[in-house]
Amino acid sequence: MPHIDIKYFPRDLTDEQKTALADDITAAIVRHLNSKESSVSVALSQVQPEDWKAQVWDTAIAPQMDELIKKPGYDM
Repeated sequence: MPHIDIKYFPRDLTDEQKTALADDITAAIVRHLNSKESSVSVALSQVQPEDWKAQVWDTAIAPQMDELIKKPGYDM
């Protein structure tokens, strides 16, 4: 039951763009984890730039830096 929660700076994405992104991510999960498409869920959460450190970096990135497969190319 993979769940992907993407946090990103605000962007003006149409519903079609959001759906296309979720479809692409779902396809990658199905291909690489041999999951069923119906078991994948994707969330898109906008985070204001000034809130990134407190809401994302300090809680989801920095504490898991050693476990990240793809590390960010920035530091806070």
